[in-house]
Amino acid sequence: MTDIAPPGAPTAQSADPSGRIELAPGAFPADSPFANEDLRPVPVSERKWTTYNFAALWISMAHCIPSWTLASGLVALGMDWKQAVFTIALANVIVLLPMLATGHAGPKYGIPFPVLARASFGLRGANIPAMIRAAVACGWFGIQTWIGGSGIFALGSKLTGGEWESAGKIAGNPWPLWLCFILFWALQIAIIYRGMDFLRHFENWAAPFVIVGALVLLVWIAVEADGFGALLDQPSKLGWGADFWPVFFPSLMGMIGFWATLSLNIPDFTRFGASQKAQTWGQSLGLPTTMTLFAILAVLVTSGSEVVYGEAIWDPVTLAAKADNVFGLLFALITVLVATISVNIAANVVSPAYDLANLAPKLINFRTGALITGVVGILIFPWKLISTPEFYIFTWLGVVGGLLGTVAGILIADYWIVRRTVLHLADLYTPGGRYWYASGWNWRAIAAFVVGGLLAVGGSYSTVSEDGVSSGPFPHDGLIPFLKPLADYGWAVGLGASMLLYVVLMAGERAKIRTEKERVTV
Repeated sequence: MTDIAPPGAPTAQSADPSGRIELAPGAFPADSPFANEDLRPVPVSERKWTTYNFAALWISMAHCIPSWTLASGLVALGMDWKQAVFTIALANVIVLLPMLATGHAGPKYGIPFPVLARASFGLRGANIPAMIRAAVACGWFGIQTWIGGSGIFALGSKLTGGEWESAGKIAGNPWPLWLCFILFWALQIAIIYRGMDFLRHFENWAAPFVIVGALVLLVWIAVEADGFGALLDQPSKLGWGADFWPVFFPSLMGMIGFWATLSLNIPDFTRFGASQKAQTWGQSLGLPTTMTLFAILAVLVTSGSEVVYGEAIWDPVTLAAKADNVFGLLFALITVLVATISVNIAANVVSPAYDLANLAPKLINFRTGALITGVVGILIFPWKLISTPEFYIFTWLGVVGGLLGTVAGILIADYWIVRRTVLHLADLYTPGGRYWYASGWNWRAIAAFVVGGLLAVGGSYSTVSEDGVSSGPFPHDGLIPFLKPLADYGWAVGLGASMLLYVVLMAGERAKIRTEKERVTV
């Protein structure tokens, strides 16, 4: 047996006229310890998601409270609104490229992200990127659940005349806030238990509903303000010179890090795609345009709030709570619920559910993985992860983006450069097959990940304010001081370094892989 592929007959798989590949009947190794029903390739007949489904998925995910407040975080760092919107728009155009690259394997093979990772990392080694992605998703799930619960609490407190805010406290917060948090958590888990098809229908109607809710907020504040305020005329504190770029690049990496999670596990959704065209156009129409327009909408509404209330209110929940109309408050409450649920379930529950199932396929299924995600999402104390803009953008998003960019570089290099998009489906589940490498581990991918990840996040540092307060947990000079200059470009450094190193390390095996391509039956 070679390190890459064993001798023997080709794997039985077939392609339809559009190039979508599936296993022949009976070819799926269901008894393998690396297989279960949630991880098996989706049959071509069940790949039904259209361009609208993918666009609606992104619209509903992008229209959430954290997306709204991204612009506020950048403005708080000294940018004007034009610089903030430009940074967000550019970041989402950039992150769309790896999103489409990794998403290609979904419609073609019907496999989720952890199974795709087996081609490069090995059947056992794939648990490394899967667990990293799962850990990040658990963190995001907790953050979104805390934000959603806080939104329910704020609006509910308004409806009860402020009684909730004066209620007894637990761990420094009123007990109704904790109750809202737990109830919101339970609601999301209940929805994901209905399965992926129910999620598709939910996202289809959630997308237009949230758009309407955001536009209603814009119309309301415009009427109240008789136009928009001074925020649109506020000059940048950074300018476009030497003070701007040191803030721009780490902010850009942070904005990329916001969706870098989905650039890895987007096959979890595209595996249900009716065609490559559906996922390509759906994502291209749904992601960068929606995020940019949502940022502009946030700036306009916030500017209007400055006119009406004398201060810029970036949090849409806080702004909606200013309304005196009960119907308006209830509408805002429902909008917050729908917006937060749609993004949290799609972006932060689906992936770790598959990732955890990949860890122990015979013990953990999709629903069990979703429950584990929910529990871990509480245990990471999400309220601390978003305590300050610096910590949120530079520390959390920056470090996460660096690690995920490293994994993305390996996946893209393996699928597009090394294998030229040719995979053998059954061997992705079979010990001793083409992707078994050395006892299930591909040391080349591990080495590329370690080196790329070290370069990407090894220089992570925390800024220190004038009064000596640190913005994060890292040393001011960086974890590894000589790598500090790379920390502001973590996602790009991780992606580029791991991609290049992986291709170099796999160079000696590419001839073997080309030989194996000739044995596949399509």
